[in-house]
Amino acid sequence: MDKIKVIIADDSDFVRDGMRIILSVDEEFEVIGCASNGREAIEFAKDNAPDIFLMDIQMPEMDGIEATKYIVENNLGKVLILTTFDDDELVQQALSNGAKGYLIKNHTPEHLKQMIKSVYNGTGVMEENILENLTKNSEVKSSSFNEEGYTAREMDIIKAVADGLSNKEIANKLFISEGTVKNYITSILAKENLSHRTALAVYYLTGKKQGE
Repeated sequence: MDKIKVIIADDSDFVRDGMRIILSVDEEFEVIGCASNGREAIEFAKDNAPDIFLMDIQMPEMDGIEATKYIVENNLGKVLILTTFDDDELVQQALSNGAKGYLIKNHTPEHLKQMIKSVYNGTGVMEENILENLTKNSEVKSSSFNEEGYTAREMDIIKAVADGLSNKEIANKLFISEGTVKNYITSILAKENLSHRTALAVYYLTGKKQGE
């Protein structure tokens, strides 16, 4: 099994070293580089082909939001945003620039590793409390989500994604195969012109697509 290659970008030595140690002792991961800002992460990635960037949002020279945009546009890897700031606007910016997930830094080592693996395997991730915050300004949950054109089964899938369920959990809940769930999600994302399931969850919960 190939190791998941990770670049850690954070302007805190403590955070970088802590994450590097956590991942380096696990044989499933390989930390191929650390950076103190987005620009350093990008330069390092050009020669080292990472799978995942662990990217802080607020950094000097180039922040994580700007770096994410460049990384995604140039196919340098997948980005998992890490931040101590529970800020809805930053969540929106990170996702609209193509981040595959967004996590507050008060995570356990196992939670961090699980989220990295989820992003690596193509599943967008977001802390539940962040999704909840995104709905606070919506009077009625999903009131602006247009359900026209969707079958009852497709809406079951969309609601399950918004609830944070994995493909396996959705399959068990709806008594269908994981492959069928994946096909449904791929079709729904294409129909809404969304890049990943986290963006679909945000759209369902808030009625807004990223970038609007």
